[in-house]
Amino acid sequence: MHILCHMASSNSKAASLHWTAERMLSVLLLAMGPVAYFNPGPVIDYSLAAALTLHGHWGLGQVLTDYVHGDTKIKMANAALFLLSTITFTGLSSEYDCGPGRSGRPKRWSWLRV
Repeated sequence: MHILCHMASSNSKAASLHWTAERMLSVLLLAMGPVAYFNPGPVIDYSLAAALTLHGHWGLGQVLTDYVHGDTKIKMANAALFLLSTITFTGLSSEYDCGPGRSGRPKRWSWLRV
């Protein structure tokens, strides 16, 4: 019986750390938006792309946990989520048009001239 209590405590600790990491990322995202707007550059852009992707990945992962049931379906849904997150990060961080007099946006977003 003692082993089961220890396992539950260990899982509870991991869940608590994950919850804390989610909240820290959310607060970090609040700060990253204005920083990225007023001080654009590759470091903040890639950081924002990674943070947004991770935030979405964790959120959609929770939706899958709540609504997808069955081992095969869960495995397929998690694989699809990983693929979606990979594509999202790649899209957010690809082909930046950086340099003096450049917009700093991905080249495929060049039509968004502001």
